Amino acid sequence: MKPLEGITIVDFSQFLSGPSGTLRLADMGARVIKIERPGCGDICRELYVAKAKLDGESMVFHAINRNKESLCVDLKNADDLERIKTLIKQADVVVHNFRPGVMQRLGLDYESVRSIKPDIIYGAITGYGKEGPWKDKPGQDLLLQSLSGLTGLSGNAGDGPVPMGLAIVDLFAGAHLAQGIIACLVRRGISGEGGLVEVSMLESILDFQFEPLTVYLQDGGEEAERTASNSAHAYLGAPYGIYETTDGYLALAMGSVPQLGELLECPELMNYPEPSSWFDQRDEIKSILANHLKSRKTVDWLVVLEAADIWCADVLDWHRLMAHDGFQALDIIQPVSRSSGADYQTTSCPIKFDGKRPLSTLGSPAIGEHTESLTKEFGL
Repeated sequence: MKPLEGITIVDFSQFLSGPSGTLRLADMGARVIKIERPGCGDICRELYVAKAKLDGESMVFHAINRNKESLCVDLKNADDLERIKTLIKQADVVVHNFRPGVMQRLGLDYESVRSIKPDIIYGAITGYGKEGPWKDKPGQDLLLQSLSGLTGLSGNAGDGPVPMGLAIVDLFAGAHLAQGIIACLVRRGISGEGGLVEVSMLESILDFQFEPLTVYLQDGGEEAERTASNSAHAYLGAPYGIYETTDGYLALAMGSVPQLGELLECPELMNYPEPSSWFDQRDEIKSILANHLKSRKTVDWLVVLEAADIWCADVLDWHRLMAHDGFQALDIIQPVSRSSGADYQTTSCPIKFDGKRPLSTLGSPAIGEHTESLTKEFGL
């Protein structure tokens, strides 16, 4: 039995943040009923990030909405709104990621929903919270990365702001929402009390930066300084970074610079015996390393360094990664199928329970695919 079996979630969220959270809850066994608009459905169905499509829709949608059911309703229609309230009476959790005020105008804010179902757990994601001058700004990932200071931590010193190449703010907000919902489900199991779980994307990405922000707060407000080259962490000294070799790249984590000098047969590195110099003089140390490591293949360096228990790694693309025994041993890719007959492969839940990974073969739903069956089941 999966941990959340028997839990029903009414999910009004769309795009990435909310659906990523409910995807994880679905992986754990919850039944997620996705509420979509007639006709166009979740706008994520049209979010094209590559040429790959399935059944004419975005692969992002299919990745993040597998293992869910779709119910089409018009929330501005009084009859459909009553149907939704009937469904909520029989649910355990309600989730949305609309801007502040939208659910209140629909009569589906927390207080209204709690009057329908007193022990409901209500999860809401906003971009910037419900108060303050930014509350009505669009909660879009790149905008949040830019406002939060995150773009000053990646790349080299001369690169300017560098965003992360993933919707990291959306995904962390979804993960935090799922954590809060699970915590409230535990509390409800103990006391019978429901609750309101609120997450803002801005707070999620600030929490993601808790290490450098804590340093900043205790360091007199000194801005993070990225290294001139081979930067991988603004607050760590040499050798931390990724370096080019004759046939690829080599990643080096924390380690003794003089020891590296000895192992790599690079005498210049022996001139930095003091650990404090590995930060204070990291630009010049990294420059020496970068020039030296270009002289041999990645595997040649790995043979020497791994034998000495130095923290290092090859730098793989997805093609090489998936061909590697280390990846294949994880068995994290699963096949899923849509009702159309279209099959696709995607990642599975990274969490194991009692030694087993929760799996489901159910792919993403078509718009309103389950409207008829859900209407009958819940008497909508």
